Amino acid sequence: MKTIKMKNKHILFALFFCALLFFQCSKPSKEGKQNVLLICIDDLRPELKCFGAEYISSPNIDRLAANGVSFQKHFVNAPSCGPSRYTLLTGQYGPANNNALFLRANKIAKGIETIHPSMPEWFKTHGYATVSVGKVSHHPGGRGGSDWNDSTIIEVPKAWDKHLMPIAEWEHPRGMMHGLAHGEVRIKAGDMDVFQTVEGDDNIYPDGAITNEALKQLRVLSTDEEKPFFLAVGIIKPHLPFGAPKSYFDLYEGVKFPSIEHPQKPEGKTTWHSSGEFMNYNRWGKDPNKDMAFADEVRRHYAACVSYADAQVGKILEELKRTGADKNTIVVLWGDHGWHLGEHAIWGKHSLFEESLHSPMIIYYPGMKHEGYKTNAIVETLDIFPTLCDLTGVEIPEFVQGVSLKEILEYPNTTGHSAVAYTNEASTIRTATHRMTLHKDGFVELYDHTTSENETKNVADKHLELVKELKNELAAKMQ
Repeated sequence: MKTIKMKNKHILFALFFCALLFFQCSKPSKEGKQNVLLICIDDLRPELKCFGAEYISSPNIDRLAANGVSFQKHFVNAPSCGPSRYTLLTGQYGPANNNALFLRANKIAKGIETIHPSMPEWFKTHGYATVSVGKVSHHPGGRGGSDWNDSTIIEVPKAWDKHLMPIAEWEHPRGMMHGLAHGEVRIKAGDMDVFQTVEGDDNIYPDGAITNEALKQLRVLSTDEEKPFFLAVGIIKPHLPFGAPKSYFDLYEGVKFPSIEHPQKPEGKTTWHSSGEFMNYNRWGKDPNKDMAFADEVRRHYAACVSYADAQVGKILEELKRTGADKNTIVVLWGDHGWHLGEHAIWGKHSLFEESLHSPMIIYYPGMKHEGYKTNAIVETLDIFPTLCDLTGVEIPEFVQGVSLKEILEYPNTTGHSAVAYTNEASTIRTATHRMTLHKDGFVELYDHTTSENETKNVADKHLELVKELKNELAAKMQ
């Protein structure tokens, strides 16, 4: 009798052990999977110390660059927030308008055509917890409606487990987007100052609240034992209006800024524009193209916003390290496009000149062999989606139009590839030596980047064979 009882106990123990083993095996596990931290910064041109601008104070982004690989020749696929973020989040070329992602969402809702998953949705289906904070898609928080807070209108459907936008004292996400200190909301651009500096801590401007929420989400996500995380954080500054706490503006007291390169309005047909977004703000009757002292003020306030954004990056990276998640997290820092500060007599983005399309990108992952390397390989925003798949071991989808940059990260002398960008009126292709811009009416601009003239002299009529070659390459890339 005793022997039977002992056997039953052994059987029960074996059954319990098998059940426990089955339960553990059936649970999703994050073991071996790397997290992703994507930091998007609005209107950030590559004017950082780690990109050669010695007069800029950007210690936190510089530190990330010192630990990772910085892509000195990264180009976006559109010179505006909405379409550029479309390419980031989908890995595909798309519409040139700021509502590009909402147009995609409408197609999903109608269900009459196949729409490929977005990058966060793709990672979600591969076991990741996906969270966005701040301005990751075009609307901060990823919602539509008159104040960008309508939960029934989602900019990127099926993408995020949480898409968060703390509004603090700015009333709504739309108010945060163009907010100045202490809850000031833009009602009419002409009634809002184009730049501002106010005494106070980081929380008197919108990015303080965004960063605080990002830190909170990092703490939660880093304790999840089942799922790796894909956390995207969108910092608004240095987007217009240029507002930052006074401590950041004070960093530039007595600092000499270099002269503006090629400040003249270009001759002939180009994608030049009259800087409407900038000029619509209150400028106290001043024009930076005519008033050099005012131009210097604008540039210093932009720099202050860069340093303010840099401080938010520092807090996020510090919290990543404090949680210990830094040991297993890939970090990508990305500027959604460039910004003219007087070059070609433009103050803003929206052109197809270098200044609108050239933005910083830095990639870091634990154990990388080439820390601090600066690669001059030409790459484009489309490449981020397949690169993150490649680095995490997630399957690279066939529908993405970019290429993985893993080889460049492992062998930084690897050459890159041409980069394409577009507006509704023209498209452009950038190679290691030239930029060609093709207008809808067939007019061509060709600029030689091997000369000091760069994008100030159209040489298309002198290089007809090269123009033909680049037209074919442009068409092939965008088909």
